[in-house]
Amino acid sequence: MRRREFITLLVGASAWPIAARAQRSGLHRIGVLLANAKEDSQAVDGLAAFTKSLADLGWVDGRNIQIDERWGAADVGRMKAFAKELIGLKPDLLVGQATPATAALHNETHTIPIVFVIVSDPVGSGFVASLPHPGANITGFINIEGSISGKWIEILKDIVPGVSGAALLYNPDTAPYHDYYRQPFEAAARASGIEAMANPVRTAEEIERVITSLARRGGAGLVVMPDSFLLTRHNLDLIIALAARHRVPTIYPYRFAVAAGGLISYGTDNTDLWRRSATYVDRILKGATPADLPVQLPTKFDFAINLKTAKALGVTIPAILQTMADEVIE
Repeated sequence: MRRREFITLLVGASAWPIAARAQRSGLHRIGVLLANAKEDSQAVDGLAAFTKSLADLGWVDGRNIQIDERWGAADVGRMKAFAKELIGLKPDLLVGQATPATAALHNETHTIPIVFVIVSDPVGSGFVASLPHPGANITGFINIEGSISGKWIEILKDIVPGVSGAALLYNPDTAPYHDYYRQPFEAAARASGIEAMANPVRTAEEIERVITSLARRGGAGLVVMPDSFLLTRHNLDLIIALAARHRVPTIYPYRFAVAAGGLISYGTDNTDLWRRSATYVDRILKGATPADLPVQLPTKFDFAINLKTAKALGVTIPAILQTMADEVIE
């Protein structure tokens, strides 16, 4: 074979679509990097919904796809190491759950297709050029728009009419998008005559310090930002326990926090986002490119209230909020 013909063949092979390349091996390889820990039930449930949706679309793990999963446990360094490891497995496609895991994958490759799920600000994070036109090798599903933090302020004021301060809790390492929520949070607080407090934390000790200081201050509530560090099981249980001990009314972004004993939540149904993300994996495996698939907004929201927790905190939940809730735990 002539050298020019060989080079042409080699370049052409590297550009083959996923479907054509997989025909040679008989198996599509999908790397999944999760920001949560493996004991976090909400992430486990989400991944199960994802694999079930893939199976419904004809993609069965062990038959025509192979799913390699890695769990970051809210550790950014660990996610970076796992991203390198997954890419070393030469996957046909990557899935990133939450911003830090997606960032780790995105920093390692700009050629392998990436589908993200439960990411807050993909434009601000530099993942995509715009929501309608991602423009590169990555697209996916947003969890919560930043403006929802104004709604959290409204809910806090509804359940604690005399509230004078609201603290927003987040880890800047796992939630580098914090301004996405903080700015509308502060604007809504000012409009309601409430002092807004931004509280970055990186350790369990810092979480305890913030909640203890809110209790000493009095008249303040807490809002937990969508953040894999705060919502890993250990830290979530800690926040719920401290909020109960110090009687600090706390708003959470997801229903599973209320099921675990939290007071009230308003946010997206993340299991639904996992299900929907399977459709993009299906389309990409069949030849679509991420650049042509617009980033999708959430379509299902959950509002949940734990009346048992409200009673323990001495908080009265207005009847109108109870009627609006998707779930009321008594």
